[in-house]
Amino acid sequence: MDALRIVLEVLLVLTSIFLILSILMHKGKGGGLSDMFGGGISSSIGSSGVAERNLNRITIGISLLWGTSIVLLGLMQRFV
Repeated sequence: MDALRIVLEVLLVLTSIFLILSILMHKGKGGGLSDMFGGGISSSIGSSGVAERNLNRITIGISLLWGTSIVLLGLMQRFV
């Protein structure tokens, strides 16, 4: 069980890093913190709709892996 716990912890760290990066890569919708830091200037120059949809899918997939690893680590903590 120690090997599974180590694998899940490494997966949690990696998915956390990739989730942060994928969220930061999203185009700002305006009116939020993205405008404060200059995101509103490049919003008209931003990526195409296809790239944004693919980034949304990647972000959702990473977040599902992240949540699953947290739940599995919690179950292992509780029952093992």
